[in-house]
Amino acid sequence: MALLANLKSLFILQLLMGFVFVVSGLIINFIQLCTCILWPINKQLYRTINCRLAYSLWSQLVMLLEWWSGTECTLYTDQATVDKFGKEHVITILNHNYEIDFLCGWTMCERYGILGSSKVLAKHELLKVPLIGWTWYFLEIVFCKRKWEEDRNTVFKGLSRLKDYPEYMWFLLYCEGTRFTETKHQISMQVAESKGLPKLKYHLLPRTKGFTTTLQCLKGTVSAVYDVTLNFKDNQTPTLLGIVSGKKYKADLSVRRFPVEDIPEDEKECAIWLHKLYQEKDALQETYKKEGKFPGPTIIPPRRPWTLLNFLFWATVLLSPLINFAYGVAVSGSPLLIIGFIIFLIIASIAIRRLIGVTEVKKTGSSYGNPGVKKEN
Repeated sequence: MALLANLKSLFILQLLMGFVFVVSGLIINFIQLCTCILWPINKQLYRTINCRLAYSLWSQLVMLLEWWSGTECTLYTDQATVDKFGKEHVITILNHNYEIDFLCGWTMCERYGILGSSKVLAKHELLKVPLIGWTWYFLEIVFCKRKWEEDRNTVFKGLSRLKDYPEYMWFLLYCEGTRFTETKHQISMQVAESKGLPKLKYHLLPRTKGFTTTLQCLKGTVSAVYDVTLNFKDNQTPTLLGIVSGKKYKADLSVRRFPVEDIPEDEKECAIWLHKLYQEKDALQETYKKEGKFPGPTIIPPRRPWTLLNFLFWATVLLSPLINFAYGVAVSGSPLLIIGFIIFLIIASIAIRRLIGVTEVKKTGSSYGNPGVKKEN
């Protein structure tokens, strides 16, 4: 086991996996671009193809979590709720505390067959991120600048377009609007106090506008809201770099299902409902801190082999010519070729590191609490 752990920590192996992800992603993005000709002819076929293409890319990241690091994901929910997974359109609310919270959500999507069609209300800056933003663009992901006056038309139009989506989707919302940090939490609780709202210990004050708008626009499409509260055993603080290095984590996810008909239709009442939900999420986190687990029965959905097989396919296709080329450079004896190849490796490693940096807490700050930037709930 120690030998395997040392192998996983080798930079060259991590670089090769990164090479496979980046190059396969560029190939997938090119194919997605080519599928645009289908949109005016057969929109649903375009969507089905792009769901499969997105799966081929996202499943490589899920493979890192499930097979490379061996991270365990345990659900705290009832069987009746699990039986509906992957069989209905839903809005999913997830706490935003960890660098890999999205990856834990994706692995659940993959295990229930909806990874390619999963959606998110994403910040506009991610649209500019190579591979991730480009793939999301072709998937009709809704991007927002978190300034309601600028986002209103874009968000309404983007959400309304998803009403006839052919694949079951989980639409992810980070209602807190930004990742949790102690500084943001202090500012958020000052806002809560000024508005006469109950303070939260483990979450930021939820921004209700995104939730109420999404629920309104997807009315008649989504049948439920899944409230997902994530935490990790032994006070672990997981990172994507840790996953890439093969570090194993133990994730616990409490999942509660709320039928849409049980949620108030009135915007103000719906906002009150969301605030109450976050008070309940806070209580769940308090229970987890004291007892080391969430209440309720546990279910461990088995990992599927498709993520691993997908990665092995791309690795076989892309690494074979790379290794042959590297061997040719090495035996050529040409200083110019060798230096050029080393420069290529350096550039590739920097590019991959920057992609990983997108998930890091210290590098994904927002203007939360900046008095010069007006936010609306």
